[in-house]
Amino acid sequence: MDFSVKKLAADAGTFLSRAVQFTEEKLGQAEKTELDAHLENLLSKAECTKQWTEKIMKQTEVLLQPNPNARIEEFVYEKLDRKAPSRINNEELLGQHMIDAGNEFGPGTAYGNALIKCGETQKRIGTAVRELIHTSAINFLTPLRNFIEGDYKTIAKEKKLLQNKRLDLDAAKTRLKKARTAETRASSEQELRITQSEFDRQAEITRLLLEGISSTHAHHLRCLNDFVEAQMTYYAQCYQYMLDLQKQLGSFPSAFISNNNQASTASVSNASTSSSSPVTSSLLPSTSSTIVTPSLSDLKESSGSRKARVLYDYDAANSSELSLLADEVITVYSIVGMDSDWLMGERGNQKGKVPITYLELLN
Repeated sequence: MDFSVKKLAADAGTFLSRAVQFTEEKLGQAEKTELDAHLENLLSKAECTKQWTEKIMKQTEVLLQPNPNARIEEFVYEKLDRKAPSRINNEELLGQHMIDAGNEFGPGTAYGNALIKCGETQKRIGTAVRELIHTSAINFLTPLRNFIEGDYKTIAKEKKLLQNKRLDLDAAKTRLKKARTAETRASSEQELRITQSEFDRQAEITRLLLEGISSTHAHHLRCLNDFVEAQMTYYAQCYQYMLDLQKQLGSFPSAFISNNNQASTASVSNASTSSSSPVTSSLLPSTSSTIVTPSLSDLKESSGSRKARVLYDYDAANSSELSLLADEVITVYSIVGMDSDWLMGERGNQKGKVPITYLELLN
């Protein structure tokens, strides 16, 4: 019990001495031992690394999971050392809605079929998003978090100890200056030698820890390369998925554009063939290759007939329409006063209206 009381009294005395020294330094009434320039630079580098690592880590989490509520939920589960429940992401949800809508409209219809194909692609992109988040969390976010919660906490602890040892040293110097008797002076000199030794030892420990920041930067650089590689894989997968989707949809977009946005199609065609717009041309290779020549709009304005290939099966709604089978070739022509979305179609002795969006004109 006596030992504990003495220890508490000594700790209280040390704390009071440090508080007095710190206050007098702030008021300019006491001298302060400055750290050497190399150690100061190392401390500054460590603090800078900590601040930017936190910012990069936080923004990466926002990029991978834009929903703040979901991030909070994941944080809580992580602190509880439990696995967060799996949830459907936005891409997968959109894909499922598209597939459900396509099945409702009918897989045999042009729109329904296209919705199902788009939905399947969106779900594949959703899977790619999951892979990106998982890989980035392991190879990039975790090492950054380990530095903040591990290495830097150790550095901060030793830095605080160094500050306390420095205050003890300067307090001892102040007491030596104020010593009046030989006995007090001898005691103060002994205290100064001890505090100087403890300060030098703590400065060396702190310096060795801080010099490890260069290794931390090298490690984070490797982690950054892993993150970039994960993003490259993700974007390459998305690009390939969209290319495959475009091939599956075939020339449906061109037929749709020809009938619903003729002006836009014409402007895109002009841009792709203009020598003064090489960037636009290079960005639209697939669009220019799917434009049908002559276009359905040209046929609407003429009195002639053309051969056309049927893109999708179509069931006639009434006796005035003509049922179609995918990939068959029929003859089509325009009649004055007919709705802009329809043409007259002939197959042998059969004749009836056919929807333009189901057709591809042949040269």
